[in-house]
Amino acid sequence: MQADGALHAAKCGVQYDALPMRIIVLGCGVVGLTSALRLLEAGHAVELWARELTPHTTSDVAAAVWFPYRAFPQERVTAWARRTWDVLAADAALGPQTGVRMAQGVELERTPGPEPWWRACVPALRRARPEELPAGYAGGWSFEAPVAEMPLYLRFLMERVQALGGTVVRREVHGLTEAWVAAEGVVNCTGLGARTLVGDTALFPIRGEVLRVERVPEERFLSDDEDPRGIAYVIPRFTDCILGGTAVEGSWSLEPDPEEAAGILERTSRLLPRGVRPRVLEHRVGLRPGRAAVRLEVERSGKRWVVHNYGHGGAGVTLSWGCAEEVVAQVAAL
Repeated sequence: MQADGALHAAKCGVQYDALPMRIIVLGCGVVGLTSALRLLEAGHAVELWARELTPHTTSDVAAAVWFPYRAFPQERVTAWARRTWDVLAADAALGPQTGVRMAQGVELERTPGPEPWWRACVPALRRARPEELPAGYAGGWSFEAPVAEMPLYLRFLMERVQALGGTVVRREVHGLTEAWVAAEGVVNCTGLGARTLVGDTALFPIRGEVLRVERVPEERFLSDDEDPRGIAYVIPRFTDCILGGTAVEGSWSLEPDPEEAAGILERTSRLLPRGVRPRVLEHRVGLRPGRAAVRLEVERSGKRWVVHNYGHGGAGVTLSWGCAEEVVAQVAAL
């Protein structure tokens, strides 16, 4: 199966040439799984340790349409996001079993502005035509992007990790020294958990709430980041739809808020076809790992080392493969 993994990596334009090592990857969200996969494809022996596994990770709550939301710095994010777009598109081409599909969507504007900073991340971007805009919007940007149905996609990634010989262990880790007992190399993909694990107080929670609703008669994803009442987006998936959302910095609460749910339904109503009032199937809350800049760097402790890969804000899925490939490159340079 390792040969199959190498073939998949080659199709995505990835080549590796490094001495194999034993590596512990901490965290089993999308960032941890993609990092583990690329390390396995590079020939390393990988164990993935995590307190929670899918469907109980923060990544399971993600919307998750490709979009570089609340991730910095822009110059690094642009490269990571562009690379991830390509890999997700390749996964979508494999079929619905991956949990990824390609969709057309519109980033809506209340006041027309310049091209978005992430313009270079997508193969094609154009001004939305008037007939593509919901009532009340002055403009928007139309582009194609991958949409991942996270429970399906995470299971797909987990199966690939295991098929390549990776081991998944459900285990809570309180410090890097625990992992260094098992291996000299660690990749830290613990997201917001890195605040406790390595004492990174630069991390902060960005609380997000979403509603999973029944499938709506809309194939496009639509997003409005300019609503003064809060962000609003509609993301159709294979059999259901995600309505969002919220972005509350500093809140650690994981309790669903009925008032926030009502606000989401109100804000997204103008994005849906007239008269559509979808039935709510589930109300979910997740804490995005906010940080002034994504931390992707090597740190050494004697002969031991760790590559930190966390702080992706609201763009964990969007940056995952680009960051995973940089992790492998940093390991190869050790």
